[in-house]
Amino acid sequence: MANVVVIGSQWGDEGKGKIVDWLSERADVVVRFQGGHNAGHTLVIDGVTYKLHLVPSGVVRPDKLAMIGNGVVIDPWALLEEIDTIRGQGVAITPENLRIAENAPLILPLHQELDVARENQLGEAKIGTTGRGIGPAYEDKVARRAIRVGDLGEPDVLDERIAKLLMHHNALRRGMGEDEIDAQALKAMLIDVAPKILPFTGVVWQELDAARRNGKRILFEGAQGTMLDIDHGTYPFVTSSNVVAAQAAVGSGQGPGAIDYVLGITKAYTTRVGSGPFPSELLDEIGRGLGERGHEFGTTTGRPRRCGWFDAVLVRQAVKINGITGIALTKLDILDGMEELKVCTGYLIDGETYDHLPASTIKQHNAEPIYEVMEGWAESTEGARSWADLPATAIKYIRRIEELIEAPVALLSTSPEREDVVLVHDPFAD
Repeated sequence: MANVVVIGSQWGDEGKGKIVDWLSERADVVVRFQGGHNAGHTLVIDGVTYKLHLVPSGVVRPDKLAMIGNGVVIDPWALLEEIDTIRGQGVAITPENLRIAENAPLILPLHQELDVARENQLGEAKIGTTGRGIGPAYEDKVARRAIRVGDLGEPDVLDERIAKLLMHHNALRRGMGEDEIDAQALKAMLIDVAPKILPFTGVVWQELDAARRNGKRILFEGAQGTMLDIDHGTYPFVTSSNVVAAQAAVGSGQGPGAIDYVLGITKAYTTRVGSGPFPSELLDEIGRGLGERGHEFGTTTGRPRRCGWFDAVLVRQAVKINGITGIALTKLDILDGMEELKVCTGYLIDGETYDHLPASTIKQHNAEPIYEVMEGWAESTEGARSWADLPATAIKYIRRIEELIEAPVALLSTSPEREDVVLVHDPFAD
């Protein structure tokens, strides 16, 4: 049985939520392996919209096991609020269908406060974070002062963890003119939330290993996109975790042999939320039109997304970095009715042509897109479920993208609805 990793091949917001939900019908287990509640996955099922941030998308399907792996940073209060919201929409969430890794680090209110304070101090140079404490929580994890989920069940250990954590954070807060955190108040908050979180806690790596040995199909659900990866993205305008396919193994406690197929979710144009370089960005009516038709607003932040032409250079780079087996091309229908389309095939930087986006911040900023112009189509592709439903020029556009990114289209999404998918190759069939 194949195990599939789903990752974003651009700057996030590619439509991973719908694709993961669609694939989860074929899976037994769905696991998140990085990020936190800065992620935003929107599912539309029978006209009902679900907005998920931390809970794996597979949880909306009955009889599926959802897991939050050790690579995720967890805000326990945000998680409980999300669980309550989803339950209010008629979805059952219990310790039987949701597990949280005991070694996952916690996001605390002090992390969020630090995140916001830093962004405010940076002013125009801000990174564009969601302000939810993700980065500071990962910093504490790496610095070995984090409080982890399993610590909630050991009050005596909490005293030691809190003391070490506040030795660092209170020094920072004094330097920024902020009030210090009271250790006993923080402990009281954690003791209060512990009985609500601990029933969901489990040994995720062990349960995943058992699932693999029993022939279960595992779907690894990524958040954000490759160009936001802490190592391979447009640094420093990136997230604080590795979002690439290799992290699926590390962030869930599995070996690399657990990954059989890497599916790169890829939007038929390009969007980005927040600051940072964006070579194919359109600051004109075309860009605004894409945003309006595509309802391009961040699921997590509500911020309008920056929109631009499809960047084949970035996606090809993502294909290589992730070892992408095939892509799921989303939002093709948003391009309906456009007479002319452009695809970025290279960059001109300081008079030199590049076939990749360099790591240099200056070169990224100076990158000018080299475009290939293609014919658009007047017909509607919305709701198409087979190649026969697609205009010939739309198929030509898809085939050219495949050539440029050096990866085949495995799935094609033609609307937000769950079943509006053209299946070319089932990732779980490998």
